Amino acid sequence: MSNFEFLKKRWPILENLGRLAERNLYIDSNTTFMKCGMFGEIIVKYMFSIEHIDETPIVYNNNHNNRIKLLKKEDLIPEDIDTILNMLRIKRNYAAHEWYENVEKAKVQLELTYKLAVWFMQTYGDWDFEPRPFVMPEKNQYGEDIGDIAKEYEKKYEALEAELNVLKAKEKDKEELEKRREQGKKASRKIELNEAETRRIIDAQLRGAGWEADTTTLRYSKGTRPQKGRNIAIAEWPTYSKEKGHGAVDYALFIGKKLVGFIEAKKYSKDVAGTIVEAKVYAKGVKEEHSDYVISNWRNYKVPFLFSANGRKYIKEIKDKSGVHFLDCRNSKNNAKVLQGWYSPEKLQNMLNENLDDANKNLNELGFDFLQNEDGLSLRYYQVEAIKAVEKAIIEGKETALVTMATGTGKTRTVLGLIYRILKANRFKRILFLVDRTSLGNQALDTFQEIKIEDLKTLDQIYNINGLDEKIIDKETEVHVATVQAMVKRIIYNEDETNVPSVGDYDCIIIDEAHRGYTLDKEMSEEEAEWRDSRDFLSKYKKVIEYFDAFKVALTATPALHTTMIFGKPVYNYTYRQAVIDGYLVDHEPPLIIETELTRDGIHYNKGDKVAKYNKFTGELINGAEIEDDIDFEIDQFNRKIIVESHTRAALEEVTKYIDPENDEGKTLIFAASDAHADMIVRLLKEIYKETMGGVDDDSILKITGSIKNVDLEIKKFKNEEYPKVVVTVDLLSTGIDVPRIDKIVFLRRVKSRILYEQMLGRATRICDSINKTHFEIFDCVRLYEALENVTNMKPVAANENTSFKILRETLERTEDTDEKQVAVEKVIAKLQRKKKLIDGNQRLIFKSLCNDKTPEEFIKSLRESDIDTAAGEIIENNALIEYLDEKYRNDKIVIVSDKEDRVVSHTRGYGKGKKPEDYIDEFRKYIEENKNTIQALEVVCTRPEDLTKKSLKQLKAILDNNGFNEEYLNTAWKDLKNEDIVADIIAFIRQQALGSPLESNEERVKRAIKRIKREYYLTKPQENWINRIEKVMLKEVVIDTETLNTGSFKSQGGGFDRLNKKLFNGKLGEIIKKLKKYMFYNKEIS
Repeated sequence: MSNFEFLKKRWPILENLGRLAERNLYIDSNTTFMKCGMFGEIIVKYMFSIEHIDETPIVYNNNHNNRIKLLKKEDLIPEDIDTILNMLRIKRNYAAHEWYENVEKAKVQLELTYKLAVWFMQTYGDWDFEPRPFVMPEKNQYGEDIGDIAKEYEKKYEALEAELNVLKAKEKDKEELEKRREQGKKASRKIELNEAETRRIIDAQLRGAGWEADTTTLRYSKGTRPQKGRNIAIAEWPTYSKEKGHGAVDYALFIGKKLVGFIEAKKYSKDVAGTIVEAKVYAKGVKEEHSDYVISNWRNYKVPFLFSANGRKYIKEIKDKSGVHFLDCRNSKNNAKVLQGWYSPEKLQNMLNENLDDANKNLNELGFDFLQNEDGLSLRYYQVEAIKAVEKAIIEGKETALVTMATGTGKTRTVLGLIYRILKANRFKRILFLVDRTSLGNQALDTFQEIKIEDLKTLDQIYNINGLDEKIIDKETEVHVATVQAMVKRIIYNEDETNVPSVGDYDCIIIDEAHRGYTLDKEMSEEEAEWRDSRDFLSKYKKVIEYFDAFKVALTATPALHTTMIFGKPVYNYTYRQAVIDGYLVDHEPPLIIETELTRDGIHYNKGDKVAKYNKFTGELINGAEIEDDIDFEIDQFNRKIIVESHTRAALEEVTKYIDPENDEGKTLIFAASDAHADMIVRLLKEIYKETMGGVDDDSILKITGSIKNVDLEIKKFKNEEYPKVVVTVDLLSTGIDVPRIDKIVFLRRVKSRILYEQMLGRATRICDSINKTHFEIFDCVRLYEALENVTNMKPVAANENTSFKILRETLERTEDTDEKQVAVEKVIAKLQRKKKLIDGNQRLIFKSLCNDKTPEEFIKSLRESDIDTAAGEIIENNALIEYLDEKYRNDKIVIVSDKEDRVVSHTRGYGKGKKPEDYIDEFRKYIEENKNTIQALEVVCTRPEDLTKKSLKQLKAILDNNGFNEEYLNTAWKDLKNEDIVADIIAFIRQQALGSPLESNEERVKRAIKRIKREYYLTKPQENWINRIEKVMLKEVVIDTETLNTGSFKSQGGGFDRLNKKLFNGKLGEIIKKLKKYMFYNKEIS
């Protein structure tokens, strides 16, 4: 009797396939492999029909492998069943393409199929079913004709589709579905894979990592021996030890004729955490006759690398029972660790070749001069400090290093310097630079290919770099730039499980923009839209990072909660405030706070009040609609829930007094509440300028949001061309653009995240010498500071699981990558499937009117049946429909149109809650008085400013900044208070408050001192040229010392302080510098 007889009543087609697999075992094992694979495929089809599964995510690639993955994602198949289904699938594919025959392996496959059948019965049939033990068929056991069984199967297969459709149409009971999910897990716990089945799993895993492995054929007992040029895992390798006597280790790993590893394999159900101990015994028991294969001897261990495994894929929560356990026994201080896969032969060879002590020493001793050279990478001090902090973590044996650096401070250059140093020192062999957007990857590649590092060569000229399109690495690859999405496809969603990277393929992974995966209060764009559900982007992002056994470096400007959870606390932090103090970014003046009557009081309607209501999609305006209940609208709802044109106009009338779209050198970025609000702002701006100036050039003001065509082109114009001068956006330009000429930011929308707010400000922080930019202005028209007071900056992706139709449309519009298009189209279809039931009669008419007379069902069908590009084009063209669908499910398609009048009631600077400029200046004076004798740098500035050093001035600026005092705020407060324009520095303000000295700019002080030096000394023309150079540095840096003359052109062209002093200034340069610093603070000319 067949082992599969118990299936006959409920699923005769499965019983039939099982019988066919048994009957062919000895006469045609290839067919057995095929039938076992088909058995697994039909079980998956049954599951899809019985369960409530949305197949839309795999609509464009609905193959058996993706169906298994979807079942796994829906938590419908436990780990053991996932393993069995994939083993049956892979072997079937191999048999189909290679006409593969092997009776012993077919027996293993047959028994796995039986275990799958039992699980299926216990989950979808009889929960109390007790199976009989599996009996391996014997030769000539059955008398049935195989042809008859095959014909019987063909008939059953023809009827299968109809059966599946009936099952699919049945109403699903949620409670029953949940109970069955739990029963499936319970049934899987009864499955126990035997040793032969476990070995099949481990064999396949080893082959995937680049080893030749086959327990049944590549065995010591069958004559398999190490061979030059082959990387073989030889099964049952004999050993002898005092503890165990004669025994065989499950696998011995050979690279050519070098014995590099032993593997102790356990049954699938057994724990593996403690079994490395057994491998250690075997490693001391290598037989004398095999001594030629031994590389060395480490405290009696004759094998360097030891492994133990039970075939289970790595599961973090049960890592003692899963994964690959590894021990490098060359050093007694090494401990076993758990890997997510097997090391490749290349990785083990590299580990044998490397000398970490020497590499760490090389890294430690490698200087930074070549990276700070002005003709090369020209790294700044903080970039060097960041690299040093990462290298310290590497040398100390840490696993991760998080570096936070403000937007605009040169993270990519820092990465370039780090990569070059660790490769040059031979500390790492291969580095993966991981990004989450193709654009960021291309940007990094451009940097690697353009910036000279050493000897006028770029990184690309010195090392072998693989770009985004080169997914497969080879031995020569030293740097690989890849996206998270590409790695997810290779590691998690690999169709045929070929070219899966080994866990040891990279020694170091550098993750750019490591805060990604967390939303702000905007929707993600581009490729990020691909990973939006709660288990999606972050889990895949984390899974890719944790998959590799490598040192991880994470870089971000704005760390979120998950960033520190994955990478730990930052090893180096360079903030926006520090960059401002150092002069690498510009500061902003105290924000201009524009308050109107409506922002102060809100808008209130009483029950019964008559208002105008507007339907955004039909365009219908309903006048005289009654309010059903008392209702209040606050500023955060303006132009979202209620259209308040009067507020926007009143705010803009005030803002436009400070912005000239035709003559300003700088540019302005305005943040609107919605796309429609952005249109309103553009219209009102042009109307206001027509009233006040007679109009402005139509191209000078532009909306840039996801709804316009050629977004990238318009952004380039904003960055590189004269017009537009004023751009209105929602959040499209909040991150990822670099327009140094932006010197004004206007908020006409609320922001609920500090991270997003800081990123928005980051658009204006960059220095721009072409417009002499010294600071930027913030116009707050929505009481933004008040709103941000109690807001956290760590908001997880799961906070918003619904990617909008608009964002998916934007993705399709921008991307050229077929995979990204496919995912976006699938998500659109999935959303339509979920929403179509909610579209009633009237709404269906609206839907059809916006969708070329197609119903939701017809639109879905059209998208499914079209190729990717056609489907994407259809979605892009239906912009009105996309907006309708998004707005409909926000339940605010009908908005109130306010007729309330508004006017500006105050225009103040944000010096702090309720503070006026005189309060700010007075607080500063009190702080100086109270601390001038306790803070050493303050005392130096007040009494002997010529002794001030760069370091002490920087420390003083940081102390004052932490207490709320900085140059921009002081200058603005003085201007507001005295109504006079000044450009004084922090030193002038301190001396003015402490000593009553006049307020003067650094430029005035420097020019006075230089003038006096030129009168006091007779300077030759070369000397005068160098004094002029010193003047330029002093105008920028305030404090100059001998160390300054040992950097930059002073060093490269003049030979540094010592040479200039001795050869050019006859030993008087030190004296001149000292006098310059002193004369800066003398107000009287001395003849």
